[in-house]
Amino acid sequence: MSEISYYSEEGLKKLKEELVHLEQVERPRVTQEIADARDKGDLSENAEYHAAKEEQSHLEFKIAKLKNVISGARILDESQLDTSKVLIHSNVVIKNTANGMEFKYRLVADSETDVRNGKLSVNSPIGKGLLGKKAGEIAEIKVPNGLMKFEIVEISR
Repeated sequence: MSEISYYSEEGLKKLKEELVHLEQVERPRVTQEIADARDKGDLSENAEYHAAKEEQSHLEFKIAKLKNVISGARILDESQLDTSKVLIHSNVVIKNTANGMEFKYRLVADSETDVRNGKLSVNSPIGKGLLGKKAGEIAEIKVPNGLMKFEIVEISR
């Protein structure tokens, strides 16, 4: 059963493009590698054949997983987002109360995560800790290094 995840239109498009690439480019390539290795003789001692079959197994698993994610994907109408609290696809400015540093993040689905570009997973410890908070509130978030406190400075679409 697939889990429902919310994506931007761009994020879902990227997932679908990746699936097409895996099915139409990678799958035929691996199939050809298996056929080439099979032509080389005894399969019981053919390392190329076994490596290609293992690659095929990993590829098919990745395709199945991606199909499952896409089947549970929903596009979120960002114009309908409530900016009074932090939700998926919210842009949020937070301030570390310990050192005063401010960070700006957009909360996104796992597959859209790109921390270097300010896209933080809603399932990360910080993402989970921010969900549902309102501007001015302090989010106490348990991270591997201990407890961090962030003030929610601003929430926008």
